[in-house]
Amino acid sequence: MSRRFSWISLADEPPQAWDLRRAGWTMLPSVDGTVPCLLDWREATARTEPDTPTRLMAALGVADGGARADLLARGFGEALAQDIEVDELAMRIERMAESAAKLPRTVSAGPVALDIFHRDGAVAGRWLGLLPREFELLWHLADTPGRTVSRADLLSEVWRLQHDPGTNSLEVHVSRLRAKLNAAGVAALIETAAQGGYRLKS
Repeated sequence: MSRRFSWISLADEPPQAWDLRRAGWTMLPSVDGTVPCLLDWREATARTEPDTPTRLMAALGVADGGARADLLARGFGEALAQDIEVDELAMRIERMAESAAKLPRTVSAGPVALDIFHRDGAVAGRWLGLLPREFELLWHLADTPGRTVSRADLLSEVWRLQHDPGTNSLEVHVSRLRAKLNAAGVAALIETAAQGGYRLKS
């Protein structure tokens, strides 16, 4: 693979321990969504977090194990503590990129092309501007077109909840997702099942 990486931080240069150039990599002058991206997660620069993390993005300097687990669940390819050595980092980033390359880049949800790297959907080449949970909802429904996915399954897979909190967050996200689909001329793609839950129109 081509050993190139992007760097997102308020600091122009990565600290020596994270500088993959020491392991023979090339740092690009600007962020390129096609190569691994290192995101400086330390407290001073965490506000640079992107809205839509991708499988090619590694969050570095995440001190708390629970926070690392949450970032991985949200779609980051890696989430690592601050004390990682550059050789281990290089190996993990290389494996992250190889793993991302094996994933199907797009999945069809009816006329919507869902792009795993952009974490968005497009209709006729035009992006929908999906938020992370909207993307995950549509991706999960696309796994089983025509089959009902229960509320409990969606809360478990998209919200990572093992119980129903009794809120209408799921319904609100489905409503916003439907509005974006309708604006793109893809009305009624998501159906509400009579027995509860949702399904993608087959």
